[in-house]
Amino acid sequence: MRKLLLIALVIMSAVALIQGGWIHAKAMLAQYLIAESWAEQRLGRARAKPWPWADTWPVARLQVPELGIDQFVLAGANGRVLAFGPGHINGTAMPASGGNTVISGHRDTHFRWLKNLKNGSHITLTMPDGRQVSYVVKNRQVISMQDTWALEERGIHLLRLLTCYPFDAVMPGGSRRYLVTAEVEQPEITF
Repeated sequence: MRKLLLIALVIMSAVALIQGGWIHAKAMLAQYLIAESWAEQRLGRARAKPWPWADTWPVARLQVPELGIDQFVLAGANGRVLAFGPGHINGTAMPASGGNTVISGHRDTHFRWLKNLKNGSHITLTMPDGRQVSYVVKNRQVISMQDTWALEERGIHLLRLLTCYPFDAVMPGGSRRYLVTAEVEQPEITF
């Protein structure tokens, strides 16, 4: 009986390790494929999907040099998209278009670094056509999940980064959100 129990435990442990390894391997492969689709878009192929069945594609590259952050922003912000990277929330201005752009990400993966941003931190968005827009963080705050004003168009050029809060929560979701608001560093840029 002990032998059977030991064999069962070894098999279950092996399965758990393989599943955990598969998740990380899949995530690394996805990042490679997203980078490839970004390169295709830089060459002029619009909406290049990272894999044939993908319902998303990279719309911008988000960089925060002081934190070593370099991520691709994907089209859409549903659960399937956010599993692979931060996503642009539909209905808000497209990145670098001059309006209120809102990008969302998971607090425990792609947007974990938001807690390290400070007022005055610099964020750069690069578009597939090569245009770059630099932003400066002006405000960080915790808001209610019901506070939809952060998504509304204000007629000014803003970048908002949104994730669940608190960062160290055990349960997913929750009723609070962490919102970072950044303004264009060089407002004389025309679009």
